[in-house]
Amino acid sequence: MAKIFSKDDVASHAKGDSPWIIIDEDVYDVSKFQDEHPGGKKILQRVAGKDASKQFWKYHNEGILKKYKAQLQVGSLDTKKVEASAPTPEPTPAPAKAESTPAAPSEFTPAATASPQDPYGELIPFADPSWYQGYASPYFNESHAALREEVRTWVEAELEPYVTEWDEAREVPAHIYKQMGERGYLAGLLGVHYPVSHTDNRVKAVPPERWDLFHEMLLMDEISRAGSGGLVWNLVGGYGIGCPPLVKFGKKPLVDRILPGILAGDKRICLAITEPDAGSDVANLGCEAKLTEDGKHYIVNGEKKWITNGIYADYFTTAVRTGEDGMNGLSVLLIEREAGGVSTRKMDCQGVWSSGTTYVTFEDVKVPVENLIGKHNQGFKVIMTNFNHERIGIVIQCARFSRVCYEESMKYAHKRKTFGKRLVDHPVIRMKLANMARQIEATYNWLENMIFQCQCMEETEAMLKLGGAIAGLKAQSTQCFEYCAREASQIFGGLSYSRGGQGAKIERLYRDVRAYAIPGGSEEIMLDLSIRQSLRVHGMFGMKL
Repeated sequence: MAKIFSKDDVASHAKGDSPWIIIDEDVYDVSKFQDEHPGGKKILQRVAGKDASKQFWKYHNEGILKKYKAQLQVGSLDTKKVEASAPTPEPTPAPAKAESTPAAPSEFTPAATASPQDPYGELIPFADPSWYQGYASPYFNESHAALREEVRTWVEAELEPYVTEWDEAREVPAHIYKQMGERGYLAGLLGVHYPVSHTDNRVKAVPPERWDLFHEMLLMDEISRAGSGGLVWNLVGGYGIGCPPLVKFGKKPLVDRILPGILAGDKRICLAITEPDAGSDVANLGCEAKLTEDGKHYIVNGEKKWITNGIYADYFTTAVRTGEDGMNGLSVLLIEREAGGVSTRKMDCQGVWSSGTTYVTFEDVKVPVENLIGKHNQGFKVIMTNFNHERIGIVIQCARFSRVCYEESMKYAHKRKTFGKRLVDHPVIRMKLANMARQIEATYNWLENMIFQCQCMEETEAMLKLGGAIAGLKAQSTQCFEYCAREASQIFGGLSYSRGGQGAKIERLYRDVRAYAIPGGSEEIMLDLSIRQSLRVHGMFGMKL
């Protein structure tokens, strides 16, 4: 039980070797922190024995408090009200099934009653999806609410306080990725059923037979609340686009050999498609794979560029040219680093610093034909099928990053004063917040609809019918993110131009914007594709013009 102190108790620690300070009615012993404080001892000594809330929030964000609270807080003031914590909803036991597989797409039934979940979070309007705030939703039920609580607790304790530190170091500690495996999160991010036969790890809040695409969406969304594209790409990026082709199109012996180590968080995988001279123009890739005379191996030579997680990867899901020019000469191979001939060099990019963006070179790499993913010279289908999942992941992240920009701006606008008024009391600032909110909600509701359609369709049908719409949504989400990052930067002013401090998330996310607008298909190509593909599909439906 937390200790209770009066203001006089705190004041008695104004001098000497054990200075205490007050932040938001919590009491902190900063004696051991004095030498670590970036501003030096004197700043802490000036507020020793006093309420330092105003000074703290002037220079710091919530992440700093979360990072040091556990080791420095010694209690709270006797004036602080104790908030009764709401009980965590218990997931309803799922009906027993013979096998741990999801319902077939045609059997999917949304939450028909659309009963609202209990309000959750800080309830800042539009800072979370509406179903967090007591509004009814046909898509989310008590299992999603339980997962939300589980993931948010983990993110706030283990990720958010350290994001800035990891970003500056250009790396996320390996044990965090391992936790993703141990907590069952990696297994839930494949865009398919939960692979119970390849891992014993389970998501605590959701039985595997109940896992659906909205759980996957929610998991990625909550991790993105940390406000770092580099963090999300480190944990989800290479894995989330490199592993699904293996699971969906790999031969069973290959999957059985490779997948368990990946799902456990012991091995890492990435997707290697983009080359120095070929990005969105996938059909013109040049990395070459030639069959040996005995037909037992491919010999791979070529280069790949901007490969997320490549520096850490044990496996590379690689697009290679095995035949004629164009889309009909492509295959996909799982290349194993330990085969030799694979070299990787980390790239220094504008944003997503901790993602491990990599330049990869393959020199006479010997790959068994058993490592072919899909069929020989039919890899274009594997690549195209994977794009929907990749782009939906980008949309989820962009929607949440946009909310982070909005939420940080809303909080800052309520405490920063200019010309004698809070920022939020200026109509021009409210207009910025309103425009951010309307774009966020439009993007997010389109996202929910696309997730629902993917849930209801078989994958080939979804690739055909939804490819155009998802491409358009990808462009919508990245433009929304860029808009919100810019407007947040305007609201924060100079604080968003400096790394660290109150504007840390905004400065970092602004750097990450281009990493979302270009990869996965640039905005221009996505918008053109959205119309071309949609016209083609609706022509097949009998469109009349």
